[in-house]
Amino acid sequence: MPDDDIRARAEGDIAAHLTRPDRRPEEALALAARILADDGHASGLAGQVTARAEAGGYWTLPLGLGFDEATPDGLLRVDDEIRTLAGDGIANPAVRFHAWIYRARPDVRCIVHTHPPAASALSMIGRPLVSAHMDAMMLYDDCAWLPEWPGVPIADEEGRLISEALGSKRSILLAHHGLLTTGATIEEATYLAYYLERAARLQLDAEAVGAITPVDPEFGRQAHDFLLKPEIVAATFDYLARRLG
Repeated sequence: MPDDDIRARAEGDIAAHLTRPDRRPEEALALAARILADDGHASGLAGQVTARAEAGGYWTLPLGLGFDEATPDGLLRVDDEIRTLAGDGIANPAVRFHAWIYRARPDVRCIVHTHPPAASALSMIGRPLVSAHMDAMMLYDDCAWLPEWPGVPIADEEGRLISEALGSKRSILLAHHGLLTTGATIEEATYLAYYLERAARLQLDAEAVGAITPVDPEFGRQAHDFLLKPEIVAATFDYLARRLG
């Protein structure tokens, strides 16, 4: 059987047999926050997760609540000016820069911003992310780099800089700061954040012993598209959710 036919059959089988649970956005976002906390992305109260709300605005955690404490009923709905529309409390003021990305990118439904150890360490030494391992290919040529730290991102200037640096890519490494990922779904943004941190750890480990050999661009692009298939993204998210117990 020709390789193209084998690939087509495999992709058809994946689409037919991998299904995603039907979750409300609030349920998926709270689950995403707990997945990220379990993976070491929590850094006190730093970082934010947001998702577009059907009624307008964005779902997010209230300021003072850790990722590991997220529940669907405990989320807030806020507007572009980060005013609370539903729920109790106020949002992290840094959510303001998320609004810039949402305005610039109608395709984005969810944003994850965290300060995990490996990505943060990589951001401190001025190294853009290098995707050179199969487990990092969903980020291949799809992770931007902001080389300057604009300070605490609670004002409009920071939102402008981060949204412009992200451009059309799904992810970005922020100098002296951490990572940010976007997705067409909550699952996709979470999946990318999970693997960006793993890719950063691989890069730090590899660069400690030698130069990284780049992958063939054609294979990199093929792997990128395969690993971002919605069925694979959703199945991975569900696996990470089951690990929470």
